[in-house]
Amino acid sequence: MSLEHADVQWKAQRILKHALQSDKISHAYLFSGPSGTGRMEMARQFAKALFCSADGWDACGECLECRKFDHGNQSDLIMMAPDGQSIKIDQIRELQRSLSYRSTQTGRVVYIIEAAEKMTIQAANSLLKFLEEPVSPIVAILITDNGQAVLPTIRSRTQWVPFLPMPAEAMLERLTAEGASPLLARAAVQLSSGLDGARQILQQNGFAEIRNLVIQLGKESTSRFTAAMITAQQQLFKTDLANHMDQLLSLLTLWFKDLTQFQAGRQDKLVFIDQLEWISSNAYNRSFAGWVSCMEHVLEAGKRMRANVSPQLAFEQLLVNLQEG
Repeated sequence: MSLEHADVQWKAQRILKHALQSDKISHAYLFSGPSGTGRMEMARQFAKALFCSADGWDACGECLECRKFDHGNQSDLIMMAPDGQSIKIDQIRELQRSLSYRSTQTGRVVYIIEAAEKMTIQAANSLLKFLEEPVSPIVAILITDNGQAVLPTIRSRTQWVPFLPMPAEAMLERLTAEGASPLLARAAVQLSSGLDGARQILQQNGFAEIRNLVIQLGKESTSRFTAAMITAQQQLFKTDLANHMDQLLSLLTLWFKDLTQFQAGRQDKLVFIDQLEWISSNAYNRSFAGWVSCMEHVLEAGKRMRANVSPQLAFEQLLVNLQEG
């Protein structure tokens, strides 16, 4: 299975490769790990190898089954995703009807369930009955951000396949090779758990503006309170950037973290690497604990906003707290 993420996901790849090589295929797999780590891509590659009619453990890409798969005509591959906010019992019942019909035929059937942690209790229990009495040529692949959020009874009947977050350095290298701005990419990889998430952030309108605004607010907030208040009113709350408050707060946390990184002698870890000159001149204006306290104030502001405090009120209170230290 030659995959974009294979170098990072060696553990998942080794489990699946061993299953194919030894022909000991489990009736159900749980692919658990953050989005953007290649879970769906590897699930599809594994399914393709399971359908392949050629000898050998990997998909040949040439047989009739592989060609059907590549052209989206593999009728024995069933995909399922949440209907709205959850996977409902009717979806599982429909899946069971479809599988019972196919089980009268020969050959393997594979079904892939995305966001498996979003199954309702009724849906999960319905699927559980199915997993307890596996029909041999049927293989389930459940994909989830968090395997611990899946019912323990389902976890115990599946083969766990772990997907690891891609190291920030590797993501940064990949994104810059794809043409992303190195400065924006440095920030994006810190805000996401995988490549796909980082790419979405980089494609977002206004991400560069948010980053610039965070730099300005970061500099003003600890020493020029009035300027910071005016900046927040004019450049944040009177613009569309106010719709990205979560992202702005996350970047502001990283700004203060950079000041602690500089104090700790880890300049290579700076996210706002283009601000090194300012950071080096101002990093010792507060103690290490002082900058950590700033990060805590930012996190607290985020909590207040999630508790339905007006974003503008919570942010102005944050600026007061940052000024006071």
